[in-house]
Amino acid sequence: MKNLDTTDRALISALRSNSRTSTSALGRTLGLSRTTVQDRINRLEREGVIEAYTIRFREDYADRQIAAHVMIQVSPKQQARIVDALMGIEAVTTLQTVSGLYDLVTQVEAATTGDMDAVLDRIGEIEGVEKTTTSIVLSTKLRR
Repeated sequence: MKNLDTTDRALISALRSNSRTSTSALGRTLGLSRTTVQDRINRLEREGVIEAYTIRFREDYADRQIAAHVMIQVSPKQQARIVDALMGIEAVTTLQTVSGLYDLVTQVEAATTGDMDAVLDRIGEIEGVEKTTTSIVLSTKLRR
């Protein structure tokens, strides 16, 4: 994959704000033709820079979902098995390895506090999970 130029970065930024923006509108914003914008998007997709397009709900709409960040400390040499188990939990929406006191950070979403409690119990019961710390998301100040 070649390095991204200023135009690629501006295009990605515009798509990040609204991936449904038409190529014509993107072209006007970036000072490019619609065809050039489409060619750049195709290249970015082909090179794997753009993996997918998604939908983002207004915070107050998302089925009144409760979100939490769960930091997980794991037993040595158990991480791969724990990652597999976490990937099987539908409520886990992101999973990242991190450095520091914890080994993994997940974002979990649930419809109710009872559902959240059940998911957190399920995570804590995975063999090899030594410790978890959970922070409930109260609001999102920035999302790109």
